[in-house]
Amino acid sequence: MRILIVEDDTAIAEGVAALLRAQGHGCDVCATLACASRALQAEPFDLVLLDRGLPDGDGIDWLRARRAAGLHAPVLVLTARDALADRVAGLDSGADDYLVKPFAPEELLARMRVALRRSAGQAEAVLRHGALRVDPAARAVWRDGQPVALRAKEFALLWALLRARGRVLTRAQLEQALYGFDDTVESNALEVYVHHLRRKLGEDLIQTVRGVGYTIPPRAEGDDGHG
Repeated sequence: MRILIVEDDTAIAEGVAALLRAQGHGCDVCATLACASRALQAEPFDLVLLDRGLPDGDGIDWLRARRAAGLHAPVLVLTARDALADRVAGLDSGADDYLVKPFAPEELLARMRVALRRSAGQAEAVLRHGALRVDPAARAVWRDGQPVALRAKEFALLWALLRARGRVLTRAQLEQALYGFDDTVESNALEVYVHHLRRKLGEDLIQTVRGVGYTIPPRAEGDDGHG
């Protein structure tokens, strides 16, 4: 996933970014609302983590304007303001969740997963696709009931493709999901990750659409989705 962190506390921003990158996600950090607006105009993001007290304004006011302008990505507000009125205002302004600082990393990751499931219309925590079962909370994958060990970027790539089942994702879209603006991307990194996933999960799982990108087709008719 590609995640935008809007936070002016350097220690918090770097800590959250390190946590998410260790999970295989691409992250970008903005310390101002102006920077966040430019980032959203430049690239699509799967999720936004938003502080309230930014140097150039209140994140809630900014979020209200972004929702009116068509921002659909889930937004989690991360703030030290814990009054009931603040939490209600955040949710009513378009936030998908409201997490009070300080928070445990595990709770942040869990709330992110819930917000993403809601946005994708997915009720179950474990995603099933043919012989595969994928648990994003445990970052675990099973094929035919047997566990399969994946590296962080391999899991992130698999998750991006599974969330977009039936749609072709371009190389640029997949690299955006795996890397931030400042990350160095090897020219053949994506192909290497695809090769590893095919070797571990089956050659027919990920299809190459020549000249366009990659896709995981929808389940075949009659496939009950259980591994």
